[in-house]
Amino acid sequence: MITIQNLTKIFRTEELETSALSGINLQINEGDFLSIMGPSGCGKSTLLNIIGLLDSASDGSYTLSNQEMIGLKEKGRSSVRKENIGFIFQNFNLIDELSVYDNIELPLIYNNVKASERKLKVEAIAEKLNITHRLKHYPQQLSGGQQQRVAVARALINDPKIILADEPTGNLDSKNGNEVMELLTDLHAKGATILMVTHSDYDASFSQRTILMKDGVVFSEKMNQRNVDVFKI
Repeated sequence: MITIQNLTKIFRTEELETSALSGINLQINEGDFLSIMGPSGCGKSTLLNIIGLLDSASDGSYTLSNQEMIGLKEKGRSSVRKENIGFIFQNFNLIDELSVYDNIELPLIYNNVKASERKLKVEAIAEKLNITHRLKHYPQQLSGGQQQRVAVARALINDPKIILADEPTGNLDSKNGNEVMELLTDLHAKGATILMVTHSDYDASFSQRTILMKDGVVFSEKMNQRNVDVFKI
């Protein structure tokens, strides 16, 4: 599904050149659940943003479903994003002025889905995530765990091929965080492809494998079996 070869990202200013990613190689197959870990500033979020087409690489190759992403103009990236990728963020990124229903519905509006179909889709995903009773509420009226469920619903509403999660439990207590990880595990069991950035060894243990990054490179990979780890270095 995703093939990354010799991917680099360089940030330049008038006075400074910083290499955020240096020759990244990565393969993500359909149905994989992959975690990315490493210290702050190692390039985790930069890599996730490039995969999510929120940023562009400086060099290398990134193919999604056999289509080359490097060199796409913003219009092309936006089209691929809408059709293929769902995002879950640490800070939820919900719109406070919109109800839960409207927050979940928004991606469908962007994709020009008919109103009658939008209603059915929102109600179905809300029932699946146990937030039907919250559809008329606003984000500030919800707990952190409930807000993240709304964010997950919004990420899933267009049936994306891949879910990108950036520290999805970072602002949650352990109980709500565990519920979100169990939800992602359930989505994966039903066929979702998930790529998650995390600082938590516990959260990463829910995934099939973990890549460890440092200074813009992948320096090791760990296969996860919840309690049995096999390292490839």
